[in-house]
Amino acid sequence: MRAAPCGPGPDRCPDPSVNGTQVINKLYDSVEAAVADIHDGATIMIGGFGLAGMPAELIDALIAQGARDLTIVNNNAGNGDTGLAALLKARQVRKIICSFPRQADSYVFDSLYHAGDIELELVPQGNLAERIRAAGAGIGGFFTRTAYGTPLAEGKETRIIDGKGYVFEQPIHADFALIKADSADRWGNLTYRKTARNFGPIMATAAKCAIVQVSHIVELGELDPEVVVTPGLFVKRVVKVQGAAAKAA
Repeated sequence: MRAAPCGPGPDRCPDPSVNGTQVINKLYDSVEAAVADIHDGATIMIGGFGLAGMPAELIDALIAQGARDLTIVNNNAGNGDTGLAALLKARQVRKIICSFPRQADSYVFDSLYHAGDIELELVPQGNLAERIRAAGAGIGGFFTRTAYGTPLAEGKETRIIDGKGYVFEQPIHADFALIKADSADRWGNLTYRKTARNFGPIMATAAKCAIVQVSHIVELGELDPEVVVTPGLFVKRVVKVQGAAAKAA
């Protein structure tokens, strides 16, 4: 395992066991090294549906790293004082794009929003998922009936198709994605644990650099190709988090 990329490519490193040839190795030694180059003003997708699948250790590392003026894409706007809520509390986020910003323990977001200290782009959940998926699939946009005739459609192109109103939605691209998976190999192939999968697979495809924390690192060939959810093609960095398997999915 390594702390930073080496060689001309972001995911290749000399391996003495293969006669010094360049082999794919996306493993990082620490969450700190994995998020070290996230820059101010970046757009970051963060996986998770509430606490399920939230990459808490990567978020904590991002808080310590200190990047600011961030745009965050997530289903929620944080729970309690940990994870995404802690990132908001640290005032490192300028804007959040999400579908469910308010709940019983979203008091950090509520306080920032009412003070005018954070911008919110509210997106219906299905539209959010499809806008992320569209970015990963190279689709320039799509028409949907969701939100037609509501304030969420204001300023957007609309059309009548087969007698029904549709709104044009654009893809959401990101500089980075922070994702939690269950297992990975050094090529970045991923499996997930049950509902902790949620937005992870589509976020990995929509970001320039997908950074993944996992509970288990396995050898090449140990993951059945039939159960791999996210192919390593979409993953740039993988880091094992000790004890993550014992935490809530």
